Amino acid sequence: MAEAPTSCKQAFEMMPSRFNKDAAKGLNAIYQFDLSGDGGGKWHVIIKDQACEVKEGAASSPSITISMTAQDYLDMLSGKLNGQVAFMSGKLRISGDMGLALRMQSLFQ
Repeated sequence: MAEAPTSCKQAFEMMPSRFNKDAAKGLNAIYQFDLSGDGGGKWHVIIKDQACEVKEGAASSPSITISMTAQDYLDMLSGKLNGQVAFMSGKLRISGDMGLALRMQSLFQ
């Protein structure tokens, strides 16, 4: 397993290299990430034609928006924070297509 990213910016830069294109067959979606607090920001991930493109900033019409603090996001990536626990406790907020949130794990190793 590759080492966990130390910043949100690094996490998004690493996403394309961790992308599992086989899991993205038939998927055409835009994931919006709104991360608050120190080191946070907005990024969106476009998944189309079994390819993954990451862009900084907000997408005009995302399929799903994932909101949380930058630190919680990094803790989730490193395995310190379970995604379901984060969601149930209100640390992770999702609007849009919930099914896309469930596909995240298979899309990125």
